[in-house]
Amino acid sequence: MINTEDFIKRLQKVIDYYGESASSFAEKIGVQRSSISHILSGRNKPSLDFILKILSTYPEVDLYWLFNGKGKFPSTEKTKNHNQDTLPITKNQEKAISEIKKDKTIDRIVIFYSDGSFKNYDN
Repeated sequence: MINTEDFIKRLQKVIDYYGESASSFAEKIGVQRSSISHILSGRNKPSLDFILKILSTYPEVDLYWLFNGKGKFPSTEKTKNHNQDTLPITKNQEKAISEIKKDKTIDRIVIFYSDGSFKNYDN
């Protein structure tokens, strides 16, 4: 069972980290504004569906950190010029990038998501 007061603090930290209002956060994760309000006030406890929506919308949020404060947030570091079109780079990706010969350039990057959608980044 999660400690609701601590969960509320962690949820507020997530909202603040992304510079969202409770209303815009609710819209991005696909829940009603009142759901966020009720959880932040302690009136309601978060449902599993609510938690999963946060995790799918914000992959930097670690499940165990959100539930019980163990782990870290964000689970990956933001890049300096973080915006919605910038993805965090993992150590494996950094290694792969450093191994690319200098005379070659990246023409296109395509990211495929588990729901079948994709995002195309052209150079």
